Amino acid sequence: MVKSTIIARVTDGLPLAASMDDEQAESELAGYKSQAKAIFKKLNLQSEPMCSIESGPYYLHYLLDQGVCYLCICERSFPRKLAFNYLDELAKEFYMSYGGEVEKTNLRPYAFIKFDTFIQKTKRIYEDSRTQQNLSKLNEDLRDVTQIMTKNMEDLLWRGDSLDRMSTLSDRLRDQSEKYRKDARRLNLEALYRKYGIPAAIILGFILVVYLRYKLF
Repeated sequence: MVKSTIIARVTDGLPLAASMDDEQAESELAGYKSQAKAIFKKLNLQSEPMCSIESGPYYLHYLLDQGVCYLCICERSFPRKLAFNYLDELAKEFYMSYGGEVEKTNLRPYAFIKFDTFIQKTKRIYEDSRTQQNLSKLNEDLRDVTQIMTKNMEDLLWRGDSLDRMSTLSDRLRDQSEKYRKDARRLNLEALYRKYGIPAAIILGFILVVYLRYKLF
């Protein structure tokens, strides 16, 4: 299930709204919310638009839309497709309600905290992934989550991994380049075998026959 939600401005990480969590959740998620703030500091307008970040028993999923980051902390068992559909619903409603105010320079942190009412209402809809409505959402082709980048929190915060789209594309291109290089090497070997394999076998056979005749006679 969705445990907590934070909405922030991409350009400077300013928190705009968040879910009002109970004391137990606040205590359990304090460290993960700090990680979320660290993620906001790494984001920019060139960052990957959707990402899932592994951290202990949770996933931190985020969605970038219209200069705003929508992030939720979810249990690992909660389906990614539902998590991103949840964030997509928040993004649409938030933009309709506050889209024209997001870039104001005089905004204070959590300026749109009243948006929590919609967050809580939407979160309740997604609480149980087994409900008929959510099963229907899972079966719909809402988005291809297999293409969403997945990162590890340790790599992200301590080893300097990037969330930039160009970095991701570079990684993909490097992997594809290595694959193509291996395929090209294999194809070249097969081509050489087809071209020279049979003649080489005939020549070797002839040499072997001559050698045996010489040794035996």
